[in-house]
Amino acid sequence: MVQHSSAEVGNRLRATIAELNRKLRANSSVLDLTRSQSAVIGYLDRHGACSTADLARAHGMRQQSMAAIVAALTDAGLVVGSPDPTDRRRTLLALSENARTELTTGRLQRADWLAHAVDAALTPNEVARLADAIELLGRIADQP
Repeated sequence: MVQHSSAEVGNRLRATIAELNRKLRANSSVLDLTRSQSAVIGYLDRHGACSTADLARAHGMRQQSMAAIVAALTDAGLVVGSPDPTDRRRTLLALSENARTELTTGRLQRADWLAHAVDAALTPNEVARLADAIELLGRIADQP
């Protein structure tokens, strides 16, 4: 069996994941967002309502820069604000129902494309090997 260095495998993995992400985005017709906007939508989906300052801290950017991203998402009807029940001076941002619907639709489209691509490209034995590899990828993803 051919031995590969961790650096070589890591580089090939990065390039393959990038290409797979491009194809997944291309096969979803919803939420045509910038990377920053997508990151905010994803954060709100995973963590729930929070302030612009919280989002800025989570993404390592200035509050003013985050405010511009939030404004665009609000204008698009994807994010809604409401007063913080514990501090009425703060506004908590959350995903709108439209954003939740779009997220669900996009995920279903990407999952459908991926399932068809796996079926078209791989044999049943290779699908089993891929399933084993997903566990390994998860362990890599869990690293700090």
